[in-house]
Amino acid sequence: MNEKEKFDKFKQSLIDENEQQYGAEVRGKYGDQAVDESNKHLKGLTQEQYDEGERLRLALEETLKAAFDTGDSAGELAQKACDLHRQWLCVFYPKYSKAYHMGLAEMYVADERFRANYDNLAPGCTEFLRDAINIYCETEHEGSNHAG
Repeated sequence: MNEKEKFDKFKQSLIDENEQQYGAEVRGKYGDQAVDESNKHLKGLTQEQYDEGERLRLALEETLKAAFDTGDSAGELAQKACDLHRQWLCVFYPKYSKAYHMGLAEMYVADERFRANYDNLAPGCTEFLRDAINIYCETEHEGSNHAG
């Protein structure tokens, strides 16, 4: 099996795992078309694009933890973390909008499965990220959807 075939198998395993864990719930909430488009997008990612998403995720976590330690969700570090989060989202979900970004942040807080991802960095970090994303989307970024 060559590297591309291995990577394609890896992406398919991510899709299969996501479908098993969240498929019925997500399809019920967003519809089959949205989920199928998202899966198609993931299948089409190159190794470089996926690696960039991972680099952004790690940078986001590091920056978010540092921002959380400042306690200032409107501060420079928090807003940098939000921009990294936006960039990361755009790798995996190219139809970015501020409304989507803010809605996703609310879901992170409301759903314990997602809350755990950021609260593992520090208890309360998920709500801090949500607050920072709301500020990010409502301030100087008002005129832009940050398409990528």
